[in-house]
Amino acid sequence: MSKRTFMQGAVILAAAGVIIKALGAVFKIPLGNMISDTGMGYYQTAYTIYVMFLVLSNSGIPVAISRMVSERIAVGRPWDAHRVFRVSFILLFLIGLASSMLCFFKTDMLLHHFPNMDNASYSIKAIAPALLIVPPMAAYRGYFQGKQNMRPTANSQVLEQFFRVAAGLGVAWYMLPRGEQFAAAGAAAGAAVGAAAGLLTVVTIYALSGGKRSAERAEARERGRERARASGNRDARAETESVHGMLLRICLIAAPITIGASIMPIMNFIDLAIITNRLSDLGWAAEEVRKTYGQLAGFVNPLINLPQILTQAVAMSLVPAVAAAHKQNDGAFLRHNIQLGLRTAIIIGLPCAFGMMTLSEQIMLLLYPAVRESAIAAAPFLFILGFGIIFLSTVQTLTGVLQGIGRQMIPVCNLCIGAVAKIAVTWTLIAIPAVNVKGAAIGTVTAYILAAVLNLAAVRRHTGTRFDIGLTYIKPALAALVMGAAVYAVYTALHLLIGGNAIPTVIAIAVGAVAYAAMIFIGGAITEEELRLLPGGRYFAYFFKRKH
Repeated sequence: MSKRTFMQGAVILAAAGVIIKALGAVFKIPLGNMISDTGMGYYQTAYTIYVMFLVLSNSGIPVAISRMVSERIAVGRPWDAHRVFRVSFILLFLIGLASSMLCFFKTDMLLHHFPNMDNASYSIKAIAPALLIVPPMAAYRGYFQGKQNMRPTANSQVLEQFFRVAAGLGVAWYMLPRGEQFAAAGAAAGAAVGAAAGLLTVVTIYALSGGKRSAERAEARERGRERARASGNRDARAETESVHGMLLRICLIAAPITIGASIMPIMNFIDLAIITNRLSDLGWAAEEVRKTYGQLAGFVNPLINLPQILTQAVAMSLVPAVAAAHKQNDGAFLRHNIQLGLRTAIIIGLPCAFGMMTLSEQIMLLLYPAVRESAIAAAPFLFILGFGIIFLSTVQTLTGVLQGIGRQMIPVCNLCIGAVAKIAVTWTLIAIPAVNVKGAAIGTVTAYILAAVLNLAAVRRHTGTRFDIGLTYIKPALAALVMGAAVYAVYTALHLLIGGNAIPTVIAIAVGAVAYAAMIFIGGAITEEELRLLPGGRYFAYFFKRKH
């Protein structure tokens, strides 16, 4: 395995993440303007439940597949890697079937504890078929990721999102005359169309790559060599791992990861319960509760997902790279990947955080001009959660590291500690009139901070990795501060000169991106060697070398 592999894979997934997020903006922004915050409240209620079910199949098991495939390929057993894929595919299909049926037929049970959200049942039923399609697709993605090939995952994600957006907006627009609850259900139905497109993509890539045939040929050659070596010595032949053993191994790896990944959806689920019940108890009208939840979950959370997609690309690429280095006892390469992974996540997360905090209200007004009052009301949520991006980036990356070295239970426990703190903070602050729903956002940031600190300590303890504070944190933070100052100055000047919000905001964001990139290079927050690891990196490294 070369040191190019991790960064190449991260860049591919990050590029796909940017495209996906852009398509997501094309979906969520016009959808929010179309169905308003009330309709977004219905949609986000269904989507929160959908994600909670999806995490059972789409989090731990693909990571387990990736890790087990990577380990077997690293020791020259590609046929066992393919058997891991076959076994996990059947397991994921059964999980998807069960969760889809539960979501479709037990909608009333799922909404029982959420007052004022009964009309979200249409959206839940509409999104349920996607739960049957996405899990088998996750098996293919995990298999390709374990082979250090991120392109099938990236391609399928982009096509999945494209068809989800096109179908969701089209059906939502068609259903809008019947009411916001039906339009929200139409938007939710797009998830199944997108999932079908994504599954078809990875199946096609798998068939064209001849993955099964090449694994079978390699197995036949190895079995022939084993028979020749054995020549009467029964114990000389290596035993093939049983299906039961593989399932047990998949579950042992996936269970703690799934529990850890489910904590955030569960936290969002708890947010939904606390917000709807707590505000109702405080005398809020049902329509006001739906609007406020729609502002937080429907308007703001999708924006916070932008850096999360990018840092998740880093974490997904880290797992097989770290697992292989750990399996081969290559401590130097292991620590190199960990250091580079965290620094990459911080470099991504900091400008997103500072930018959203600096222009929180302006960004909301830019994206949701048709619902101006709701956009302004959502701005404080964006400011608070924007600050949490820094710590969320750290949590995701170091979780990938700990999963790669077989310590997947540690980030689970750490995030559980954060979740408990979040529940306490949210429950307490949401009852304060001056704080209300902002307490949920503050609670989320509290959870991220605790989990980030605990994960950092665990990685240092179990891998011996030491991080250069100046290179990892201080230099990117200084670059982000300069960027924030430039963004604020440009927006203020343009707003005074030409008025309005849209043009000053867009230009200020563009100037901020250029300023941050320039400061990263000028301040030396990235090294020449690291630039060379990127696709086309030799050209960046050439200019970097001339500059320094």
